[in-house]
This record gives sequence, structure tokens and C-alpha cells, in this order.
Amino acid sequence: MLALVVAHLAIAVLLPLVSARSTRAAFLVAALPPAAAFGWALTQIGHALDGGVASTTAWAPALGLELSFRLDALALAMIVLVSGVGAVIIVYCAGYFERRAEEAPRSAALLLAFAGAMLGLVLADDLFTLYVFWELTSVTSFLLVGQSGEGRASRRAAVQALLVTVFGGLAMLLGFVLLGEAAGTYRISEILADPPAGGLVPLALVLILLGAFTKSAQLPFHPWLPAAMVAPTPVSAYLHAASMVKAGVYLVARLSPGFADLAVWWVPCVVFGAATMLLGGWRALHETDLKRLLAFGTVSQLGFLMALMGAGGRTAALAGVTMLLAHGLFKAPLFLVVGTVDRSAGTRDVRKLSGLRKVLPGTAITAALAAASMAGIPPLLGFVGKEAAFAAFLDDGRWPVALALLAGSVLTVAYTARFLWGAFASKPGVEPSTVRAPGLLLTVPSWVCALAGLALGIGYPLVEAIGEGYVGPGGYHLALWHGLGLPLLFSAVALAGGLLLHRFRAVLRPLGAGPFDAQRGYEGVIAGIGRAAVVVTGRLQLGSLPFYLGAILVTVIVLPGTAALLAGGWPTDQPLFHVIMQVPLGLAVIVAALAVVKARRRFTAVLLVGVIGYGVGGLFIVDGAPDLALAQFLVETLSLVVFVFVLRRLPANFTEESPRRRVIVPKAVVAALGGITVAGIGVLLSAARSGPAAASAQFFELAPSGAGADNVISAIIVDFRALDTVGEIGVLFIAAAGVASLVLATRHDRRSKTGQGTPEHEEEVRG
Repeated sequence: MLALVVAHLAIAVLLPLVSARSTRAAFLVAALPPAAAFGWALTQIGHALDGGVASTTAWAPALGLELSFRLDALALAMIVLVSGVGAVIIVYCAGYFERRAEEAPRSAALLLAFAGAMLGLVLADDLFTLYVFWELTSVTSFLLVGQSGEGRASRRAAVQALLVTVFGGLAMLLGFVLLGEAAGTYRISEILADPPAGGLVPLALVLILLGAFTKSAQLPFHPWLPAAMVAPTPVSAYLHAASMVKAGVYLVARLSPGFADLAVWWVPCVVFGAATMLLGGWRALHETDLKRLLAFGTVSQLGFLMALMGAGGRTAALAGVTMLLAHGLFKAPLFLVVGTVDRSAGTRDVRKLSGLRKVLPGTAITAALAAASMAGIPPLLGFVGKEAAFAAFLDDGRWPVALALLAGSVLTVAYTARFLWGAFASKPGVEPSTVRAPGLLLTVPSWVCALAGLALGIGYPLVEAIGEGYVGPGGYHLALWHGLGLPLLFSAVALAGGLLLHRFRAVLRPLGAGPFDAQRGYEGVIAGIGRAAVVVTGRLQLGSLPFYLGAILVTVIVLPGTAALLAGGWPTDQPLFHVIMQVPLGLAVIVAALAVVKARRRFTAVLLVGVIGYGVGGLFIVDGAPDLALAQFLVETLSLVVFVFVLRRLPANFTEESPRRRVIVPKAVVAALGGITVAGIGVLLSAARSGPAAASAQFFELAPSGAGADNVISAIIVDFRALDTVGEIGVLFIAAAGVASLVLATRHDRRSKTGQGTPEHEEEVRG
């Protein structure tokens, strides 16, 4: 599994070499890894439905860090969308992008990288592994939406999507940490086998839901999804219909078996999911751009999925898996149809399109087939899933939720009818659209997805097998006909009500989007943060180094200092010193530090600071760390030389006036408390270690065999942390260049015989 994920990312890095020769070939090559992943998943379907297939790669075993993957029924359902539908969409890109389009090479590589990140996300069986791939999808989505960054709308949409999803991702990470610590493990399968309860678990679940809601565009975080429609249509079809926006739904589905019985979990999922379904459906009904209509429709369907996956209960979860597959198989082809219409007719505006049913009959039939599944018409998969959803809440007696989903389904049928009418109907008073015939690469991919929805609707036992692998056997079963009953009545009411709503939509047009607009709310929040930042910066960034240092020390005293004080555990056996030489060296450092405070001349202060540094280096030698002592002596010597050259260009004294007592006393108090806090935390942390760290033990074991070194410190510096050492050498080179510049500047001053840096000024500096 790790090899499949790495293959996606590795080929994505090499793909620009193919794009340089042919962008069409680049997309076709990019489709191969997702197709291979989909094919591999199909070969493992028996194992996936019977307990799952696990794979673990330990990359830091001493620290318990590993990459854990697991293919089970839920992951299999997602791979159908991520890899199966993803490969089809990437093939579509080969016909959609012009041969010399600037965004084509970038999009090919990023789409493949995104496919690899999504594959890693759905296969992850470890919370940290899941989080890594979660954020990778956010980054690749940002790049795909923003494209080259030249368009203002693209930049704003990309930044909005990144801000919202990363904000939720950080909250989710904190939730993962709290949940993992409460469970004693970060392995998802182990957490679900024995779910923790009490303590900080409810807070952890709320934070995880926050991350899921932002990623899956739930109310009130949904505006980023319609705004992201500035991206190329295939990007929207893949990211915002088939895969990425389902990551939050997938996360809720993954954790629901362990926590769906808790109100802190299922109540937000059902309430926000139902509200999102209604709001998204209402907004879709009033859109004139076909892509934005589908975008708000996606928001609505994501709310539907969130309510199903988080509600708890076997039937609701089975309906959720069915609708998860159905949504990807009808929404992706609808987006592809919009791309075909846009490329053929030159517009996506429903007010300008007319008569496309006659000139693009194949595209119209594809759209009708996919739209019928979205509306819930048999025998398509959307009907099977929607009837199961109604049955889940009606059988449990949760009528308010069932009625909310019915209202949302009425809106779904209404905006589905509006989509078909707006794209393909002949409109009175509108000139028939002139089109150019689309090629096979623009039509076949949408046909594949739409026909797959029909095939799985008829072959619902296969979908039920995948669903039962997730929810377990028994109870409700999927079927095209359950007999006359309330679920069938709800399906009929949704269909009839939606068609009537579309027929009389002109009556509702004045209401528009309503009095509330979450996009304006987002813009207001961002503007408010900007204004607050200006105010805070104006108050705090005063250009005063003492103020900055004081703020840092106060923060250290208040936050970690208070935590250390409350933690207790002060060691009772702490000796004052271990070696007698520590005493004179420590006293020398203390006396020099006190003298620096009283120094009035810059040169004197620099010499005393050097004494402190050399004293600390002496303590390193006494404590058996000659390598650190050598580094300390080098740094102090270099710093002293730099300070001396700088002082040649500064006044000899710090200030002519003595500071007042009301200034000295607060500074002295803060400095003293800061020093005591840092010293106390150092003692507490050193006493808290009961034995060598696991990573340190590995250094001792690997130094002789892996690095051929008897000195473990040398092995760490030269071999284990060689890149750090190279970086430190680079810093020394930069510092040496700065010293050389100062020397050259001083020679220039001597030649000029004027100003600071002259022999007279140097005599004044030395006192």
C-alpha cells in the first residue's frame, strides 16, 4: 500500500518531463497510477470485505512512529471514487486542456499528487498518518484552485479554501492527540475496538468534527467550496465532487462505529448535516452558472452524507456508504458534462444556453442519466441509497430528521430539474447555441461514470456487500423494491415536490439567497482579523528591544512557569554541584552577569558577556562535553570579534542619563523571575528523566556499527545529524562574511580619517 502511494508521488515529480513533450500524454500517464491502485483494490476485495488487509512500515520504531495502512470495506468504497473515478477524470483532462495551455503541465502533476495523497488518507490506519495526508490534500488543493496565481479570483478562492481547511485541520490534530492519549494508542483500528470514554474524549471528538466539517464544507464553513469553482472544471469534478470534499465525511464514517452512540458526536453531525443539505439545496435552486449550481448541490449532498454517516445505526451507515458511491458516480459526470458544454458552447450561463439537447444529444443523455441518480429515480444507485436513508430514520422513529431529509430531497429534485432545463432545454426568446462537436475524450469519461451509477443501481447486491463489510450483516437490505411503504412514499413526494418547486420557482426568486450569506461572514471575519492585527501590531511593535525581551520573559513566566509550579515534583535529592570546578565557574558567570547590568560602556559590557560565554564553555568541559565547549568557544570568539568591530562605529557609552528607579525596578523583577523560571524548569525536566531516551539508546547502539565511531557525539554530529552540521557550517560562513565586511568597512574609515572608526574614536571606546 505504501508503494502505491509513493508511486503516485514519485511519478508526479517526474511528470513535468513528459509534459514538456506532450501535455495529452502527461495526463494519460498520470491516469495510470490511480488506475493501478483501483485494479489492485479490486483484486483485494475478498480480503477487504473479510476483516481487511493491513500494512505497517516503522520509520522511527524507537519513538513509536510508523506508517500504518489498512484496506477494508470503507476504504474500498473510497478508492472506487479516489482512484477509479479519479483515473477517468484525469483521462478527461487530456481532451479538456488545450495542447499549449499553461496550466496543463502543472495540473497533470498536481492531480496525480493529489490522487496519491487521497489514497494515503483513505488507507491510513493511524491518526498521525491520516493527518499528514489530510494536510497534503489541502496543499495540493490550494495549488490546483489557485493555478498560476495570476487571476485575483483564483488567488482569493485558493487562500479561502486553504485557510478554512487548515484551520479545521489544526483543530483536528489537537483532537487526534487528545483521543490518542486517552485511548493509549493512535492506531485507528485499535481505538475503535476499545473506544475511550470520559475525560477529554468529548472535547477531542468536537475538535475532530470541526476538522471534518471544514473539509466537507458543512455549515457555516461551506462558502469555500462554491468559491473554488474558479478552478478548471476537471479539477472541480475530482476535488470537489468525487474525492477531497468527502474526506470529512470519510473521517466521520471511520470513527462513527466507536462514537456514534455519544450525543456529542451524532447530534452535531445530524443537525449541521441536515441544515447544510437544506441551505445548499436552496442556494443551488437560484444559481445561473451551471458549475456554481452543482457546487451548491455538492454542499447539499455533503450535508446529507454527514447526517447519514454520523447518525449511528446500521441502516443509516449502509445508506451512507451507498450514497457515498452514488454521489461520486453522478456528480463527477455532471461536472464533466458542464466542462463539455462550456468547451462546446463557450458559456455555462443557463440564461444564454438554448437547444443543446438537439445538437449534443449524447451529452444530454449522459447528463439525464446522472441527474436521474441525483434526483433518486429508479433503477439508479441514487434511488437505492435515498430510500435506505429514509428507511433508516423512519424505522427508528426519528421523524424530524426524516422530514428534514425529505425537504432537502425536494430541493435536490428541483435543482436537478433546473440543471437539465438550464443546460439543454430550448428557451423562448433565446437564440439556439452554436457549438462545436466534442471529441471522445470529452464524452466517454462522463458516460463511464454515469453508466457505472446505473450498473451499480441494478447490481445493488455488490454495493450491499461493500456496505455490510462496513456495518456488518443483518437487518435492512438494499433493494430496488421494498414494497409499498413510507420510504417509497417519501421518494415519490420528493420527486413530485421537486418538480413542482422547479415549475413555480419564479415565485420564490425574490427570496434569493435569503438574509444570511456565509461568504460575507467569512469576509467580515478576515477583515476583522486584519484590523485587529493592525491594532495589536501598533500597540506592541514599538521598536523597543527591551519591551520585546520583556514580553518574551513575561510569557515564559506566566505560561510554562505557572504550569511547572502547578505540576510540582521538585526533586528532593538535587545536589548543588557534582564537581567542585562547577562552583568557581558558576560564580564567575553570576558575577559577570551582575556586572553587565551595571556596565555603562559598550566595550565593557561586551567583554563581560564574553566572560559569561567562556564560563559556560568551561562548564561544558567539566560536564564532559568538549564538543559543545569547542562550539561555544568558537561562537563566543566570533561574537566578540563582531561586537568589537561594530563598537568602532557606535558611541562609547550606552546613554548619558542614568535610568530612573521606576524603570529599573520592573525590569529587574521581570529579569529575576525569568531567570528563576528557566532554571527551575531546567531542574524539573532533568529530574523527570528516569533513564536514557529511546532515541539516545539507538545512537549508542548504532554508533560503532553504523558510523564506525567510538565517540557517540562525533557519530551524531558527523553521520546521524550531518545535515544539521552542514547547516551550522553554513551559518559560520555567513558570520565570517559579516566579519570580513566589518573589517573592510573599518579599513575604509581609517583611509577617510573622519567619523567613527578613527583612532581617536577607538581610544574613546576602549576608555
